[in-house]
Amino acid sequence: MIHLVSVLGALCLSFSPIFARLAETQPAANAFFRTFYALPVLFVIHRLFRDRDRRPPSARRLAVAAGAFLGLDLVTWNHAMGKIGAALATLLANTQVIFVGLGAWMIYRERPHARSFATIPIVLLGVGLVSGLGRNDSYGSDPVEGIVLGIFTAVAYSCFILGIRAANSGHLAPSVSPLLDATAGAAVASLLVGLVSGGLEVPDSIGSHGWLLAQALGAQVVGWLLISHALPRLAGLETALILLIQPALAVVWARLILDERLSWVQLLGVAMVLAGVTYLGWRGSVSASSEPVVEPG
Repeated sequence: MIHLVSVLGALCLSFSPIFARLAETQPAANAFFRTFYALPVLFVIHRLFRDRDRRPPSARRLAVAAGAFLGLDLVTWNHAMGKIGAALATLLANTQVIFVGLGAWMIYRERPHARSFATIPIVLLGVGLVSGLGRNDSYGSDPVEGIVLGIFTAVAYSCFILGIRAANSGHLAPSVSPLLDATAGAAVASLLVGLVSGGLEVPDSIGSHGWLLAQALGAQVVGWLLISHALPRLAGLETALILLIQPALAVVWARLILDERLSWVQLLGVAMVLAGVTYLGWRGSVSASSEPVVEPG
């Protein structure tokens, strides 16, 4: 049953980039409304389990701070989609496994395995191929800038993952509680980015708000809740393969729904990135240090 839950969660997340593109909103506006629309639903669910939330205020603040990185992640991810499409932007965001490993090394003293260092160049070569190498048949209005934005998205995403891990490291709360705090932090961060950049125009189309609501409920609420509940209960190989469902299906949906036609060079890059990320998730990118774990903050 837990496998079905996790697969359904990954399936929900895989439609998020498609909904984002169909909403046709500015990047900061998309990030803000996705999280803003999710907040009331998460709050109601949280109220049902609030008696089980035993986190101290410092942990809640850390979850909100982690959510700020999620807000930056969503803004840059939407910008990247405008340059290289939904499929490639989502794929690049999932290279976060590299940065999570590096962050865990610096913060938690979890030493990377030698195989991690051998795998990273393969992933980076795949990222290079995703650019299309300047070929005329490459998909995207600006593949190089899209890759830069995609890598920045992965960095912000990894900061969010590490922050959420630290915020609920003692498993003192049900998964909805830190998710609610993080979503609030993401909404505030994306709102500030939108106000500063002038990119927070409210969509005037009911259809746009409908796609934003689908993103909020499908990905931010249902998808993240299912994934957060299931993945800690699965083995490493199962976790890696299930997480791979999101970017893999995003490539399929983008081709079928958005008609994103990648060149053969870009498809080769997609395969290399997916293979490298899967291997890192399967074999494990780090090993625990014999020294005490250093908690942030």
